[in-house]
Amino acid sequence: MAAGILSLLVVLPGHLRAETLPLVTVTKDPGCGCCGGWIDHMRAAGFPVRAVNSDDVYSLKERLGVPLDLASCHTAEVDGYVIEGHVPAGAIRRLLAERPTAIGLAAPGMPVGSPGMDLPGVEPETYEVLLFDASGYKTYSRFHGAEEI
Repeated sequence: MAAGILSLLVVLPGHLRAETLPLVTVTKDPGCGCCGGWIDHMRAAGFPVRAVNSDDVYSLKERLGVPLDLASCHTAEVDGYVIEGHVPAGAIRRLLAERPTAIGLAAPGMPVGSPGMDLPGVEPETYEVLLFDASGYKTYSRFHGAEEI
């Protein structure tokens, strides 16, 4: 019986250990309110988040290679990838697990119902999350609100 308890103690910490997710650094305009909603969504999904206010987010987007037609209100960096706009945490987890060759993910515009853009009483839109690199972009996943479809 003592050996069984000892083996349980050896195995248990690995099963209880919290998943370690990389830091998400979000650069946003200080006057933007919906960015805070996206940050809350990311934290609720277990990501540590650091918010940086900037009056010149577009220079960062340009430096990181975000195409102008994919631009949104905030830009995040996580583990070598760029996340543009209201991308759900589930898509980011998948990106980090699969590690495709890309600059990052984008949810162009500000889709209603996406994390941070979820408005009470308003039906969420269906929208695409795009995987992009220097040569263009393609659909990575589709969402209705924060739920992948």
